[in-house]
Amino acid sequence: MKTIGYIIQKEFKQIFRNKGMLPIIFILPILQLVILSNAATYEVKNIKFAYVDYDRTSTSRALIEKFNASNFFKVLTDFPSQEKASAAMLSGEVDVVMEIPNHFERNLLKEKTADLSITINAIDGAAAGVESGYVNQIVHSFNQGVKMTILDTSKKVAQPVTIQAIPSFWYNTTLDYKTFMVPGILVLLVTMITLFLSGMNIVREKEIGTLEQINVTPIRKSQFIIGKLFPFWIIGMGLLTIGLILAKLIFNTPMLGSLLLLYTYTSIYILVILGMGLLISNFTDTQQQAMFIAWFFVVIFILMSGLFTPIESMPKWAQIVTEFNPIKYFVEIVRMVLLKGSGLGDILPQLLKTLLFAILMNVLAVWSYRKVN
Repeated sequence: MKTIGYIIQKEFKQIFRNKGMLPIIFILPILQLVILSNAATYEVKNIKFAYVDYDRTSTSRALIEKFNASNFFKVLTDFPSQEKASAAMLSGEVDVVMEIPNHFERNLLKEKTADLSITINAIDGAAAGVESGYVNQIVHSFNQGVKMTILDTSKKVAQPVTIQAIPSFWYNTTLDYKTFMVPGILVLLVTMITLFLSGMNIVREKEIGTLEQINVTPIRKSQFIIGKLFPFWIIGMGLLTIGLILAKLIFNTPMLGSLLLLYTYTSIYILVILGMGLLISNFTDTQQQAMFIAWFFVVIFILMSGLFTPIESMPKWAQIVTEFNPIKYFVEIVRMVLLKGSGLGDILPQLLKTLLFAILMNVLAVWSYRKVN
């Protein structure tokens, strides 16, 4: 234990002597958490909206006013023809164009039906889907109002029976996207910093030639590995602590579950990442190589973790692959514990899988490390 303690002490001295590494460890994660949590959003706002009104009646103006009153649409202008509106969409001036045909009001009053043409810029398919949902909601609301107006002006005595659905939003009552994104961004930062630092640490010893000197000392392989990786385990836990404090102070992220349970799981998860970093360093000769390989794997893991894209929306083969992605389980656990208040029984399957990954990854890393006696 005394030997491990000396190695740990040496590592911490090296970390704090490197003035270029300190901002990477402590300042950049804070900036990334604040910036990414505000920038990464699923909400689509300020949709550039234009219309072509061939009818020009009170009903068509009322429909346009519905869009104008919405918080999501920014009604820019009207066009005299669909051709000019299409040209504006082609140049990127508008995102959505609504065409109101002739006799729109007359068809509603006499035939009880009318058609609308909605053109949406669908280069960004996800945004186009959200915009389509917004349009349908506004048109549906307008349609209900028109029906009630028609019934009131008719001679019918009977009034329609209306069913009103009152939604109850659990776990994110304000529907704030930051409540969903901040825990995921926190996972991203803890993962990337610990993986890059652990992956490049031993490689750095190779580059400066001190690894060969350490290998010929009486220090055992297990002592050397524990001493080299333990400081980064501490740093990973420290990043989690800083991230949780910022999440509460800046974003007011709910923390309904046990933080002790979250720290327990994180302590196991970081072992997976450290083992991965050690495994990468065993097969690389320079810090640049280690960084590129680590970046290659971490990008795949993050994109397939459910952090930005729901796993349920992925192809079946991709959903099977995600079962071997440790970041997926960390994202699930952080959101479950913080937002839902989940307990040990709820996260036990993910915890056991992560523990298995930690054992396998570190066994492979230690086995692949070669120390010359």
